[in-house]
Amino acid sequence: MSVILETSAGDIVIDLLVDHSPKLCENFLKLCKTKYYNFSPVHSVLQNFSFQTGDPLGPFSQESDGGCSIWGNLSGASKGTFVADINPKLKHAERGTVSMATVPNPRDPDERLAASQFLITLGDDLDYLDGRAAIFGKVVEGFDAMEKINEAFCDDRGRPLQDIRIKHTIILEDPYDDPPGLAEPRESPVPSKAQLATVRIGDDETLEENVDPGAVEKQRQEREARAQALTLEMVGDLPFAEVKPPENVLFVCKLNPVTADEDLEMIFSRFGKILSCEIIRDKRTGESLQYAFIEFEEKSSCEQAYFKMKDVLIDDKRIHVDFSQSVSRLSDDWRDRTNSKRRRKSGGFGGVSGLEKKRQYRAGDHDGGRRDKYEDSYVYDEEDLRKRHKQDPKYETENRESRSRSPRREREKYDDSRDYRGGRSGRDRGRDQDYDRRDQDGQRRQGNNYRPRR
Repeated sequence: MSVILETSAGDIVIDLLVDHSPKLCENFLKLCKTKYYNFSPVHSVLQNFSFQTGDPLGPFSQESDGGCSIWGNLSGASKGTFVADINPKLKHAERGTVSMATVPNPRDPDERLAASQFLITLGDDLDYLDGRAAIFGKVVEGFDAMEKINEAFCDDRGRPLQDIRIKHTIILEDPYDDPPGLAEPRESPVPSKAQLATVRIGDDETLEENVDPGAVEKQRQEREARAQALTLEMVGDLPFAEVKPPENVLFVCKLNPVTADEDLEMIFSRFGKILSCEIIRDKRTGESLQYAFIEFEEKSSCEQAYFKMKDVLIDDKRIHVDFSQSVSRLSDDWRDRTNSKRRRKSGGFGGVSGLEKKRQYRAGDHDGGRRDKYEDSYVYDEEDLRKRHKQDPKYETENRESRSRSPRREREKYDDSRDYRGGRSGRDRGRDQDYDRRDQDGQRRQGNNYRPRR
């Protein structure tokens, strides 16, 4: 036998222990059947311990009676509580144990009374509850909903700041006969005024509910634009993400393909001095793409042209004007200035001479002031490393060795020294002549018949 509790934190499925706690299970099942628990708030949340519910108004309402059993609902307040059958074999040993909240019977201290409130444990081995709460079930599904309740923000009395309530109860199987007078409602009842008065922050409310949808959409677009600008900065299309388009450039579109740059400049020049007027054309064919950018010297001239030239006919075409949002020229100018400054060696990154080259972390802290060949262990760019390598004395030796080992140079040296007529090099011929001269001298001195080799 199982019951599904549909809460604002999620669904929780409870298996009932009808063989061990029959009366407790009957009371719980019949209260669920009559929708008594609907809109009951979750309260007394103790993190990693337990939470409690089952009172339709909650303990914080002055009209609350603490809950009532199914027999009290049918027969009157005199039967609002009943003696709980606490099974000593059942323990609060695991998370998700479901038990009825009980109080001592004033007439018999050995007995404990239960009504409608129950609790669900949020931790293991909670032996403090053994003998104080009557176990009648265990949670088999919905531990994620329990974790949401466990992590909910609560005040010092354990009441969640945002309401968590039982929305609906579903009985999967009921083995008990209905008591006399029990009537099952066809649909879930509407919350009473007393229940609505206990709402602090509704479970279906959000903190931004009263925010203008237009403002929310604007914030979303701004976040998306910032993310896109950061991406363009990373790939090098923008000098920096926060760059703004120029305020003195006008964007004109829906132009007639026959409209020329000079004609457009002459028309817009009546609003002020124009620095540039360019109709964008296809790079391959040179045909007009029917839009242009007009740069004014003054921002006021650009604004005046914007208000005056809306939907104006130019060459039988009604044009559209707007303020330019393009930063392509700004990016190109920044990149050109940066590269020119680097070529002139007048600055570091971005052409700014005030930027210091990046220093290695803790470089030179333990070297006793010794300087290596890269001077203070700075991190240099490729050009600096190439220059410093050329200044190294080892560079000339390595360069000569690398040139001498070049196959092409070896072949050229070999070809230049060959004697193609005799097939022997000049060096070999000179060596043979030295040998012949020494042999002849020895022959004259010794008087033998030695004949030099040929």
